[in-house]
This record gives sequence, C-alpha cells and structure tokens, in this order.
Amino acid sequence: MDRPGQYNAEAPISKATFNPALMMLAIALIAAVLTYILPSGEYQRNGKMVVPGTYRVLEKEVSAHGILTSGGEKAQAALEAADKAAPVGLFDFFTAVPEGIAKQAALVIMVLFVGGMFGILNKSGAVQAGLERVLALTRNNIYILVPVLMLIFSVGTTFLGFSKEYLLMIPIMVALANRMGLPNIIGLSVVALGNMVGHMASITNPYILTIAQPMLGVPLFSGMWLRVVTYVVMLSVATLFVFWRIRRNGMVCAAQSVDAAGRLSTRQVLMLLTLAVGVGFLIYASHSLHWKAVQLSGYYLFLALVIGAISGLGANTAADAFVSGVRKMVIAALLIGLATAVELILAKGKILDTVIYYLVEALGTQGPYVSAYGIFGSEVLLDIVIPSAVGKVAVSMPILGPLGELSGLQPQTTIFAFLMGNGLSNMFVPTSAALLIFLSAAEVTWTQWVRFVWPLIAVFTGLILAMLTWAVYIAY
Repeated sequence: MDRPGQYNAEAPISKATFNPALMMLAIALIAAVLTYILPSGEYQRNGKMVVPGTYRVLEKEVSAHGILTSGGEKAQAALEAADKAAPVGLFDFFTAVPEGIAKQAALVIMVLFVGGMFGILNKSGAVQAGLERVLALTRNNIYILVPVLMLIFSVGTTFLGFSKEYLLMIPIMVALANRMGLPNIIGLSVVALGNMVGHMASITNPYILTIAQPMLGVPLFSGMWLRVVTYVVMLSVATLFVFWRIRRNGMVCAAQSVDAAGRLSTRQVLMLLTLAVGVGFLIYASHSLHWKAVQLSGYYLFLALVIGAISGLGANTAADAFVSGVRKMVIAALLIGLATAVELILAKGKILDTVIYYLVEALGTQGPYVSAYGIFGSEVLLDIVIPSAVGKVAVSMPILGPLGELSGLQPQTTIFAFLMGNGLSNMFVPTSAALLIFLSAAEVTWTQWVRFVWPLIAVFTGLILAMLTWAVYIAY
C-alpha cells in the first residue's frame, strides 16, 4: 500500500503531475487571448445588479503599442469615458497576477496564518494525540466517522452558508485519514464533499437565497422541501462515493490496536480545548459580528500565539513551526492570485458581460425543460469567470429570471437550476479560490482531485438533470 499521504487512482497516470500554477496561468492566457477575439460590451448596472436588456457592444481599440504595453489607469479611464474598450496587452496580462493577489490580500494572509497555526499544532503533537483518542473511542470505524463528519460539515453549509470556516478542519481530517492508513485526499473529501453538497442544496443558505429569492419575487426560504430532498439524496450519494473510493483503491484502516492511544497530557488537552473554543467563537464572529478575512486573519494569528504559548515548544521552535506551516500554504496564495487574475483580465477587456450575453442568447426561449437545463449549464460555465456565488447571483439572476419566466419556468425552478449549476461547478472549477485553498490545505493537486471526484460529478449531473425534469413537470 502507498504511504498514507499519497493517492493513486486506479487508472495509470503520468508520472509528472501538471503543476496547478501552470494550469491557472494557461487559463489566464486564454482569457487574455479572448479579449482580442470576442467583442467588448457591457450591461448597465444598478449597484452590482445587472439591468436586463441593456447590453451594448463597445468599440474596441487595437494597436501594436497596446499589445505590448499598457497606458495605465489614465488610459483605461480615458477609454471608459469615451465608451470604448481595448484588449489586454502583454503588460496588463502579467500585472494581473500581482493585482489579483493584492485584491485578495486579506484572504491570502488568512490562509497563510491558518497554515502557520497548524504548523505549531502539528509540531506539538496535540492533534495526533487527540486523533488517537477519537479512533480509540470509535474503534477505527470509518463507517461511523465518515457519515457523521460529512453530515456535520454539510449541515453548517446548507443552513448557515459555512465554507471558509472549515479551512481549519482540513488539516485535522487529513491527519485523521493518515492515522487510519488513508491518503490525504480521503480526509479532504470528507470536508470538501460535505461542504459542497450543503452548498448545492442551500436549504437556508443566507448568502444566496437572501438575494436570489426576493429578486424573483418569491418568499425568503420558500420552496424548501425540494432543497431538503436534494440535500438528503446528494449527501447519501456522496457518502457512499467516499466509501466506494476507499474500497476501490484498496485503502483499509491501519491495523493498529485501538487500545494503543495513551492519555492526553495537560498541555495537549488545553491546546485542543483552545482550538475547539476558538473554532466556536470563529463561527459566532463570522455570522454575528460579520468578521471578514482581515479580522479572521488577526484572529488566527492570535490563536497561533496562544497555542504556541500553551504548547511549551519555546519561542524559537514555535516560530519555526509557524513559518514551516506558512511555507506549505504559499502555493495557495499564488493560485488565488492567478484565479483572480482571470476575472480581472476579462473585466479589463470588457468581455465578461459579453460572455453572459452570449449564454443568454444561446438559451433563448426554448421551452421550460430546455431553459432549466440551459440555466444549469450556463451557471456551471459562468463559475469559471465568476467563481463567487454571490457575484453570480447579482450578475446572472436579473437576466435568467425573466428569461426563465418567458420560457414557462416557475421562479423557484430557476433558482433551483442556479443552485444546482453553482453547486456542481464548485466541485471542479479551477478558478474557484475556495477549492484551491482546500486543495492547498490538504496538499492535493487539482488534477489529483479531479481524477478522484469525476465519477461523483457524473452521477450528480445525472441526478440534477432528473430532478430539474421533475421540478419543471410539477411546476415547482
């Protein structure tokens, strides 16, 4: 059997794994090339909301000088004042990456500090000792651990919209998987798939439903029954998929005595209690105090200092462990910058709204069934250029809502199709900062994850199409 931290799909794969940074750079380059191919255009906006029926094509200025260098902010402002656009030049292409990192600076720092905090926890041995006790209590039974943990992670997301709050749990779940003789990707899947299923169903997810449902004139959180059915079905399938992956790849629990776990030391108990209380307050602060990435970054740094002081490692050793943990998360910072660069390039070239316009035109008014499938597919594609769910609601729903109505779709069905497309795309879209952070925290590459999860994506797609068909049939 491979060592616990590794993952081998059953199919033969190339020895050289495609570097995720190169993949993201290639996507950014494709986006830059598209600014020369697609016409530039824009919708009028009411705040962040797109105004339907206001798309117009902008004159595009292409010059040899512009291909190589940028005129800077003044030139961009002059183009906007003249209702013109320009494709993204070579200089703008390369500066989009640091601009992307700068735009997401608070998120990047938060990720780095989380890595540092777990560097201290791992060095102290507290997490490993705590996991030993958990495994002793459950007698290494993955058939108890996997469904219970996936249920917990999915509930927080589907009812309260949790996502970044689970970043803390990924290193712990990876360590738990390793302790049971399983690879990193199994520990990641327990957190990620639970979170993704919860996001897809969004039973009362406030981040999406509080925008989408009032926008289409339906009561907030109404139509819950179908989302509950979706949640139960998808979570059951995802849990069975994780079990199947464990069996399919010959991954069995390490044959270690459940009585081998010793008592936790006082320091280890205090550290784990600090972590547990810290996570609880983090959830409270995120949703009651409305903390964002900057506040959360400072909080993680504070937790790291408190845990370091309790650990007894000493200032230098704790600092070295913190830096070592930060170093493991640096790739996440680069990937976040590259993912954001794609959106910046499309926005600078004024083709983001063009992509939306073409998707809407392709949908047309082809009847309720085709429109439901089309809205689902368009949301999957839109996630590549607008990975933020809230951003997609603001941009696409004002257009897709009336389009669905003209095609005979009920507003609830339009929202349901949006949720399904948005939820499915979260499982694999490489420009999703959330997915990239999760992968980096688990030390799993995007290509490894896609090879692992593609059968579930295929099953989910079939289930979604069936549920959309049913939703249209019953006029949900």
